[in-house]
Amino acid sequence: MAQSAEAVIIGGGVIGASVAFHLAAAGCPNVIIVEREARQGLGSTGRATGGVRAQFATDINIQMSLYSIDFLARFEEATGHPSGYEPRGYLFIATTEQQLAFLEKNRARQHELGLRNVELLGPEEIASVMPSLRVDDVAGGSFCQTDGFINPLAVMRGFTARASSLGAKVWLDTEVIGIEADAAGVAGVRTTRGDIHTRRVVCAAGAWAAEVARMANIELPVMPLRRQIASVRVLESLPKNLPMVIDMSNGFHFRPDATAPRTNLLLAWPDPEESFGFKTDYDSEFTEKVLARARHRVPSWSKLEVDEQRCRAGLYEMTPDHHAIICEATGAPGLFLVNGFSGHGVMHSPAAGRMAAEMILDGGSQFLDATPLGVERFAAGRLIHEASLI
Repeated sequence: MAQSAEAVIIGGGVIGASVAFHLAAAGCPNVIIVEREARQGLGSTGRATGGVRAQFATDINIQMSLYSIDFLARFEEATGHPSGYEPRGYLFIATTEQQLAFLEKNRARQHELGLRNVELLGPEEIASVMPSLRVDDVAGGSFCQTDGFINPLAVMRGFTARASSLGAKVWLDTEVIGIEADAAGVAGVRTTRGDIHTRRVVCAAGAWAAEVARMANIELPVMPLRRQIASVRVLESLPKNLPMVIDMSNGFHFRPDATAPRTNLLLAWPDPEESFGFKTDYDSEFTEKVLARARHRVPSWSKLEVDEQRCRAGLYEMTPDHHAIICEATGAPGLFLVNGFSGHGVMHSPAAGRMAAEMILDGGSQFLDATPLGVERFAAGRLIHEASLI
């Protein structure tokens, strides 16, 4: 027998969980999350590094970060569960005057939008954050203390648990096999567990979003791109509150591994030779590539012990301009797209969930103007490139 719901959310990762929470908290409890895996978090959410930052270059990303970081800081108050938020900061290291000017320009805009604690640092100040960093080639940098780390799975579970306590349901081990439509728009979904009648469907399928959207005859410019993370043990003491450190010369970045002993670090680097595709295996050749960049920035790391069991790969859901798509689909009334975060889905999940919920219940996002994130921007040539992608 078919069931009915006010909204069906396809995808039970952190974005789908946030949408469910915000809908339920706004008085729409009859929501069903449909997750094809046996448990939530087996997609991109469980493989994320868990960084959060407001040091972006575009207005919409800065605004989404400001809201999201504040929400994550008081996450337990809102959901009854911890987020693991640690405001250790993000340190961007510029090695050219052009990069430094970019950071200075970003800081001015961030300040205008309400982010007032971004500091510009000189090489000596950067060295004081982590004395073993190489700074002889550094022009300067920027640091924001309220940037930091969260636990992605804890955030997903907190959103889900609170939504469930308010009446939302989660269908695990259930695959959506079709989206039904009639003259008025979306009419329901077909799943391996049965049909659900609904006029509101949310595509929160992460890197698989284009496949879901295609069920409603919508072509979505979202492509999966593998990002790999190496976990290493450092044979030296590390600063107690080590931040995320980003080398702007090549995109290499590192942070403490919160799930491992204090001497473990996560090393990441956006390999320019990586190609699009659903590849989630960790390539051992990546290890030496990222270690070479680590040794360049921290010469004392000539010997690092690789913790192979903790190395992993996940998928970014990339759009052509590296910005999310948050809108109702043109040509499919009732289908709401919350996709394409290009590596920023976990950190922007609070803002994205609220924006989507307001679109569903109120006809549009009220607290942030979501117009720049409409999918029609690609056909219209109104791309909003984010240069601060790592």
